[in-house]
Amino acid sequence: MQDFRTLKQFEVGLVMVALLLLLSLTAIAESKQETQTPPPAPAAGSGGAQYVGEQVCQSCHEEIAKKFDASPHWMTTQKTKMTNGAHACESCHGPGSAHVEGGGDKTKIFNFVGAKPEAITERCMTCHGSSLEQQHFEQSVHNENGITCTNCHSIHHSQLEYLLVKKQTALCFSCHAEQRSDFQKPFRHRVEAGLIQCSDCHNAHGTTGMRQVRATPEQDFVCFKCHSDKRGPFVFEHEPVKVDGCGACHSPHGSTNPRMLNTARTNSLCLQCHAATDAIGHTQNTRLQQCIACHSNIHGSNLSNVFFK
Repeated sequence: MQDFRTLKQFEVGLVMVALLLLLSLTAIAESKQETQTPPPAPAAGSGGAQYVGEQVCQSCHEEIAKKFDASPHWMTTQKTKMTNGAHACESCHGPGSAHVEGGGDKTKIFNFVGAKPEAITERCMTCHGSSLEQQHFEQSVHNENGITCTNCHSIHHSQLEYLLVKKQTALCFSCHAEQRSDFQKPFRHRVEAGLIQCSDCHNAHGTTGMRQVRATPEQDFVCFKCHSDKRGPFVFEHEPVKVDGCGACHSPHGSTNPRMLNTARTNSLCLQCHAATDAIGHTQNTRLQQCIACHSNIHGSNLSNVFFK
């Protein structure tokens, strides 16, 4: 009986030694695998080129690299490289080995200068396509008209907010001349004075609404962000405010009429919907031409269904 117990103890000990030996060999193999860095795999669509790293790019593009290192893109394409696999310059331009081997041949790397707008947009949307601000760009009016990211943004050289090529107001006005003239009218939003910017009301990257107009978080018209007293909700709603929006009565950029109205006289504006036959007992004499003299709560009322005070 004693011999049997001794034999069993010897077998158990032998198994333990074998397990320890196996674990040691496995650890050594894994350690060797970690110390050997495999060559980078070619990127998809790169024609077999491989990533060469930021230092190689800097050896020729030193000035651009200095500006890039101070830009927001450096934070996401190089500083966080260990967590998201980014590749600094090559995150946007693609793997650079063929470009380097070709002595700086520009045809062997993606060059944004001269590239087709849709190709540039595709590159930028690789990262920005999931952003709430840019997610609708491919359906935007700008994209449909061949305006791409680099028309408004300068990745390497800009020192302005959002990497714009010039200050926002001047940038928008370089294309939107009609709107610029509206802001010169007597009654206007004070964009030229710098108190409001185009992007406060419009999302240049596109929205699901008309004219790339923003909405409030509650999905109301963006006008209510500033003109909150007109928002409601009201017991008695004025239908054009909720259905057609502020633009049914007001010119949002600027007007020659007080209150930025679409017509010079208030009654002319009201009668576009409320024909004279509806105004029983009313005449269009001077005393009754200002509808809002009586219907003062024209945006909505909690007390009167005809918007009296």
